[in-house]
Amino acid sequence: MTTYLPTIKQLQYLVALQEHGHFGKAAEACFVTQSTLSAGLRELESLIGVTLVERNRRVVRFTSLGERIADKARRVLREAEELGDMVRAAGKPLSGDLRMSVIPTIAPFLLPRILPRLRRDWPDLKLYLREETSGAACESLNHGRADCVLLALPYACGDIESEILFEDRLFLAYPGNEQPPETATADTIDEKRLLLLEDGHCLKDHVLSACNRPELRANAAMLGTSLHTLVQMVDNGLGVTMLPEMAIEANILANTGITTRPLVADHPSRSIALAWRRASPRGKEFELLANVLREVTGR
Repeated sequence: MTTYLPTIKQLQYLVALQEHGHFGKAAEACFVTQSTLSAGLRELESLIGVTLVERNRRVVRFTSLGERIADKARRVLREAEELGDMVRAAGKPLSGDLRMSVIPTIAPFLLPRILPRLRRDWPDLKLYLREETSGAACESLNHGRADCVLLALPYACGDIESEILFEDRLFLAYPGNEQPPETATADTIDEKRLLLLEDGHCLKDHVLSACNRPELRANAAMLGTSLHTLVQMVDNGLGVTMLPEMAIEANILANTGITTRPLVADHPSRSIALAWRRASPRGKEFELLANVLREVTGR
């Protein structure tokens, strides 16, 4: 009996179609024409003798078996990538391609400090960055679209290894025309004036956890899309917010009248960490990268 083995390219087409739900977008992600991708998938279906995708003009719908095969294909592709990672890890460290996801409450404040050092000391490293919320970043990591993630802990990110880089203290930020309390504790926060990031940003959960006041989540006055937006809202007297120390050190408050006080609480900080898949053969390389990042940040 002849067994037909799918090619890596066919598996890539299948996974791309599952991710994008559209032949054109999947083809674009694979850098091929739509007809090439469609033909590759039809050949795969013909070889294994089953229908994986139901097609019509409006909807791409995977069959039940197609979904299972696509999920398995994703794992096979990740294993195939790790073959290359094993070779790379055995050679020169911090060289070749490295895909890193970074969460939005870290990226604009930390990357300007670390990228020049990485370019200078590790010129053979080709770093591909993607800014994503914590949930999306962890999904990218677990699905093999990212090799490592720069994020804030605690956060449930799956089966990972991580290295804590430093603790990022939280500060309460007040409009310049207000007299802030001498000691900023959770009890001093007026829940009707608290401005938080919208859902999807782990900093929101870190702030609420640090305050240990469940009613703050329900009564938060407004939600911002970014820390820069929250800063403008506070500067215009719309309320108070919580900012991480790294953002303040990066001069996010420049040209504002905002005053800040360090939060006094049992857990007044978030842990900035580099995380990677536990099974990654590049673990030692990521530990080296974590040490470099610690040195650059001076923590």
